[in-house]
Amino acid sequence: MQKHNDKKRASGLGSLVLIAVLALLVACGQPDPVAPEPTDMTSAPALPVVLADFSDLTPGWNTMVPGGDTVCSDGSEYKFFVKQGDPQKLMFYLEGGGACWDGANCDTDLRPSYQVNLANTDPSRAHGILAFDQMSNPFADYTVVYAPYCSGDVHLGDTEQHHDAPALEGHASHPVHVQHRGWVNGRAAMEWTFAHVFAPEQIFVTGSSAGSIPSPFYAVKLAEQYPAAAVTQLGDASGGYRGFANFSPYDIWATDRVVSDLTHISSIAADQFSFHHLDIAAVQENANIRYASYDNAEDDVQKQFLALGGMPVDSLQPLLQQNLAEISVAIPGFRYYVAGGAMHTILLRPDVYTYEVNGTKFVDWLAGLAAGAPLYNVMCDDCSQAPSAPAAAASGQ
Repeated sequence: MQKHNDKKRASGLGSLVLIAVLALLVACGQPDPVAPEPTDMTSAPALPVVLADFSDLTPGWNTMVPGGDTVCSDGSEYKFFVKQGDPQKLMFYLEGGGACWDGANCDTDLRPSYQVNLANTDPSRAHGILAFDQMSNPFADYTVVYAPYCSGDVHLGDTEQHHDAPALEGHASHPVHVQHRGWVNGRAAMEWTFAHVFAPEQIFVTGSSAGSIPSPFYAVKLAEQYPAAAVTQLGDASGGYRGFANFSPYDIWATDRVVSDLTHISSIAADQFSFHHLDIAAVQENANIRYASYDNAEDDVQKQFLALGGMPVDSLQPLLQQNLAEISVAIPGFRYYVAGGAMHTILLRPDVYTYEVNGTKFVDWLAGLAAGAPLYNVMCDDCSQAPSAPAAAASGQ
């Protein structure tokens, strides 16, 4: 019995040894297990950052017809213009062209004091900062959105007015209907910009004459859309306006409703409102914008509109200096360039490249402004005289 059990035990041990040997042979025939390598996300190719959608643009100026509620003062079609450039550099330009507020200066049969429609508007004919072949043009490579002006309301209206034109010799009294939709039109140009320019690093918001006045407000709107961008604003030739005696932009153009989200404006009565309040209101909304202005000290056109508005002056300079002083107190970083003489606006003139005041060429000052460089204010000494162009700069180069 014991012998049988020993045999049985020996047989069982043999089987176990055989199984162990077979398992070892199988294990030796298999490759060593390899742990899965961690996924390295940094080795995957980065997707390109899309900075803009210019797929519908052609070289040079492109005409955009937004439709909708946009309209010129006489009911004709509104349009704006776009020139493709560096998508990270954006200029938004507001065209000038007068203003109107009663039956006499709005009537196209008389002598309207504003640009009625866009029949003759063509930015390709402009010079100055739109002369992109000028070697010293600081905006030569910018993407430019050009917002024309045909609403008589300094780009800040959203209403329709019905005036009575006066009866004059050979001219019977008749109703005058004006579409003051400047904000509707300007907003359409901005909305195209928002939909096609995605991440600009530098934004220059400017305008001349009637386009100069609203430029602080438009700068605030563009900065809201592009909070990471460095935004600079420059007003060209509107610094001398200080209220009007015979009309209110609130009543005629509904400007107070358009700029109602500027907190400072809501505290100003209609008969106290002046265009320089837009600068002060803008900085209270966004102190990161760089604000600036250009004027000629005896600008004839500003004088003409002050007289038309019931505020005639012999010299523009006292009003201009008063406005600049108030804005400078409210905006410590505000900078201005004041040249002598009676010229009106500079940005679309060849004078951009020739004007020099107290040793500072305007084009150099402008380039520094756009680049965010430290700047001094520039003020003419003999402000009755226009600057004389240096001989070397006469070619505009």
